[in-house]
Amino acid sequence: METTVKPKKFGKKILLGALAAVLALLLVLVTAVFALWHNEIFSMASMKLLRERDDSHMDGAVYIIDVKGGFYLDEFVAQGGASSDAELISFITGNITKGLVPMNISESEIACSSFTAGTPEGDRLFARNYDFSKTNTCIVRTQANEGRHASISTVDLQFLGLDVEKNVEGLANRITCLAVPYIPLDGINDAGVACGIYMTYQGGDAVPTDQRTERPDLTSTTLLRLILDYADSVEEAVEIASSYDLHDSAKTSYHYMVADASGKSAILEWVGASNSTDTDGTRRELVVTYNDGDSHIGGAEAASDFQWITNFIIQPGYYGSDEEKKGYDRYQRIGEELAQTGGIVADEQAAMDILAIVGRRTWNNDDSNSCTVHSAVYNLTDKSVLWVPNEHYGENGAVYRFELGQ
Repeated sequence: METTVKPKKFGKKILLGALAAVLALLLVLVTAVFALWHNEIFSMASMKLLRERDDSHMDGAVYIIDVKGGFYLDEFVAQGGASSDAELISFITGNITKGLVPMNISESEIACSSFTAGTPEGDRLFARNYDFSKTNTCIVRTQANEGRHASISTVDLQFLGLDVEKNVEGLANRITCLAVPYIPLDGINDAGVACGIYMTYQGGDAVPTDQRTERPDLTSTTLLRLILDYADSVEEAVEIASSYDLHDSAKTSYHYMVADASGKSAILEWVGASNSTDTDGTRRELVVTYNDGDSHIGGAEAASDFQWITNFIIQPGYYGSDEEKKGYDRYQRIGEELAQTGGIVADEQAAMDILAIVGRRTWNNDDSNSCTVHSAVYNLTDKSVLWVPNEHYGENGAVYRFELGQ
């Protein structure tokens, strides 16, 4: 009797084994990628289009992103910060984008307005217009971490080299947007500290501040980021600014205003002797002007417990004449509006109405900026922000309110 021997299915077993090996390898790779990039993956997934662009009104798109994790800020501080945009880009690409996406920080000439105010109920407000040209914008919400505050801030995505004429699309652009915590223009933290940055056009041609001492280093927007993450008060914000050499970003010059829920505020400026001779950014020193110690600035400032700021250095004697002061007309108008009520406004909307008065589409521009990209009123008492894009004041669907923790 013959015995039939069936051939063993070695081929099938080999195929199944190879498939299992490939799947195991893929699982390992996915696990490794998730372990390395889980915060970044969650952050990118959270980015949403909040408002579509409208090119006929010079409106870029508006986005919102919830940044998960600490975005390596503690490591940035530990390494001594950065003394240039190139160093900042190197840190971001090496840590956040893992070297996969090249980045750029572009130049700008921004012309902005800001002021502090109070309400009859005792709330403290910090209001800000960001004046520039059409660009895409992002609302950035960061989490509280050990020793650090949660915050809401606003970012101009053009600073990351993204095309202002297009929406943010594609994986590469989404990865680039992971750098948004490092380029805030204004914001508030959960301690009720708010801060904004404003161009100053110093030295006659916007010569950047470039201090060179033994202190660690910060660029313009990273100073604002450290204030939002680490400052509990105006005094702590000033301490942070005093502890670093400032290196202005984008080949231009800036000053800052910071305020807290106690009603205290300060203007931070890095200055030399006078505008005509202030052409060496390495020789500038920080000058802090507090709202309760600014009588030397002028009569209007002496009579008010509040502060306001545009695009010129406020220190007396810095300019030869008022005609040299960029945004001086807006500064005067804001001061007049605040003087009518002693700096007390009915509510956040009333503060927004003052911002609307000096909005760039209706104001007689003294520079090349053609629109107000966003207007924000930060309530330092309840840690919220009333936010309007592109001068759509009071329009349905164009007025947003964000609250920390929500």
